[in-house]
Amino acid sequence: MAKLLLELFSEEIPARMQARGADELKRLVCEALTAAGLEFTHADAYATPRRLALHIDAIPTRQPDIKEERKGPKVDAPEKAIEGFLRGAGLDSLDSCEKRETPKGEVWVAVIEKKGRDTKELLPDLLTAAIHKLVWPKSMRWGSNTSRWVRPLHSILAVFNGAALDGELDLGGETVPFGYRTWGHRFLSPDYIAANDFRDYADGLKRGYVVLDAGERRRIIAEQLDKLTNAEGLSLKEDPGLLDEVTGLVEWPVALIGGIDAQFMDLPPEVLTTAMRSHQKYFTLLNEDGSMAPRFALVSNMETADGGAQIVAGNERVLRARLSDARFFWDQDRKQTLSSRTTQLADIVFHAKLGSLDQKVDRVQALAVE
Repeated sequence: MAKLLLELFSEEIPARMQARGADELKRLVCEALTAAGLEFTHADAYATPRRLALHIDAIPTRQPDIKEERKGPKVDAPEKAIEGFLRGAGLDSLDSCEKRETPKGEVWVAVIEKKGRDTKELLPDLLTAAIHKLVWPKSMRWGSNTSRWVRPLHSILAVFNGAALDGELDLGGETVPFGYRTWGHRFLSPDYIAANDFRDYADGLKRGYVVLDAGERRRIIAEQLDKLTNAEGLSLKEDPGLLDEVTGLVEWPVALIGGIDAQFMDLPPEVLTTAMRSHQKYFTLLNEDGSMAPRFALVSNMETADGGAQIVAGNERVLRARLSDARFFWDQDRKQTLSSRTTQLADIVFHAKLGSLDQKVDRVQALAVE
C-alpha cells in the first residue's frame, strides 16, 4: 500500500471558493481511483489561499487482475459468426473459451484475463483528467493557454509511494510538469520546499510560514483575537462568517488591533461596522457595556519585526478614508427627510397597467383604512 500527495499551487484563490474546490478535487480523484479498481482507506483535502492539496492513504501499488466473461454464439454457429466473436474478444482461438449450457442451448463464453497495471503508470492520466474536470464558479485563462482555472496555476506537486510521478498537465498552450516541490509563504519563505510524503509536506509548509489546515488557521485566529481583546478589556463581536472568510485570506495568520479615529465615533454603529466588515474585513470590538469600542481587529498575513505597527498604521489610514466617504454619504442622506422624498414616487413606474409607486401607496393606504 502507498500514499498519494497532490498539490495544485496557484495565485490567490477567492476565499469563498477554497473549501468547495478542495472537496470537488477530492471527489473527482477518489471517484477515478475507485473506477480504476484502486481502493483506499481515507482521503483528506486541504485549501489555503494559494493551494489545493489532497492526501490519500493506503492505495494499492498495482491494479488487481480481473477476469471478464463475454457470451458468444452457439457452439454449432457458422464459422464466420465464431470468427467475428473471437475477433471482438481479442482472442486468436477457442482455446480461451468455454462451452456453457443456457436456456437457448450450448454457447461459447470467452474468459478474458486482464492484467492490472502499475498504479504509478495510471495516476498521471487519472490526475490530469480530474483536474480538467474541476469546474469553478468563476475561472480565467492566462497567457496563451486555452484551459481555464480559477487563478493562474504555477506548479503541481504529485508524489506517490515516496517518488514524484512522471506526468504533466497540458493547459492548451503551456504545460505544468509534476514534481516534488512546492513553495511556502510568498514573502516570508521564498525558497522551495521538497516533499516526498505528507509529513514532509505539512512540516515543510509550517517551516515556510503556511498553516495548511483551514480548521487550524481558524482556531489560531480565534485564539489570537481572544487574547488581544482580553488584554485591552474588550470583547469581540461574534461574526462566524467573517472569521471563515478571513481564514481563507491568510496562510500565516497574525491578529492585530488598531484604532478608529475619534471624529468618526458619532456615526451610527451600523455605518462603522459595514465600512469595516464589508470593505476591510475588520472585526468590531465592544466595550464592557456592549457599546462599540473605538478599536478594531484585523488579521494580517505577515509577521514583521516591528510587531505589526506599520501594518496597523496603514490599515488605520485606509479606514479613515473609508469612514470619510461613509460620513459624506450619511450627511447627504440626512439633508432630506423620508417624508420629503415621497413626491418622487410619482416619477417611478410600479407597473405599466398599475401606475406609479405613488398610486400604489394610495391604494395600500385605502386598503389599510378599510
